[in-house]
Amino acid sequence: KDAIPSLSEARGSKVEVQISKKKFVADELTEDGYSGAEVRVTPTRMEIIMLATRTRAALGEKGRRIPEWTPVAQKRFGFPEGSLELSADKVATRGLCAIALRYKLLRGLAVQRPCYGVLQFIMESGAKGCQVVRAKSMKFVDGLMIHVGDLVNYYVDTAVPHVLLPQGVLGIKVKTMLPWDPTGRTGPKKPLPDHLSIVKPKDEILPTTPILGQKGGKPEPPTMPHPVPTA
Repeated sequence: KDAIPSLSEARGSKVEVQISKKKFVADELTEDGYSGAEVRVTPTRMEIIMLATRTRAALGEKGRRIPEWTPVAQKRFGFPEGSLELSADKVATRGLCAIALRYKLLRGLAVQRPCYGVLQFIMESGAKGCQVVRAKSMKFVDGLMIHVGDLVNYYVDTAVPHVLLPQGVLGIKVKTMLPWDPTGRTGPKKPLPDHLSIVKPKDEILPTTPILGQKGGKPEPPTMPHPVPTA
């Protein structure tokens, strides 16, 4: 009997890498705006969340794709029955850049027009910066973009859409600089080294009744009576 694999964070990260390399369900969800998957590990089961722009179309009619793909994923990644759960979630707006650029190029538009449109769309979505490179010959940059250091692994999101055009396969690299988010929803929790946080001052509570007192320095000591000399 095969040993049941342990549900751990390391196991979840390996499954996420295998999903990206083997393109699990990516071919079937290409038209629905599939942009990747996230793996969440709980003490009892592992959840694979597929990110797409149109979640209803990705799930299929009445969610029929979930029961079809669940046993396939359990067999491929070596999980026992009932320990793996599939679901779909809507992707963040910044993740739509590569997909939007791909479909705009398939419509026959020139490269400059969709690239500048994607730059504007990404910056309006709240990103700190964006860079679009086409075949190392054309580069479109806007905002802030870091290229070196450990923070690149947290702040820079990269996507490479491949477009099949009449002249051949065209690869376009899209890099997005995520904003800092303390909650970790729209960006990394780790702030940049040059980030400054301005703390708001506390609200001053004004007294409701007037306080009477002497103005100035220390209060004068009370006068002592002088002794009366006797004859």
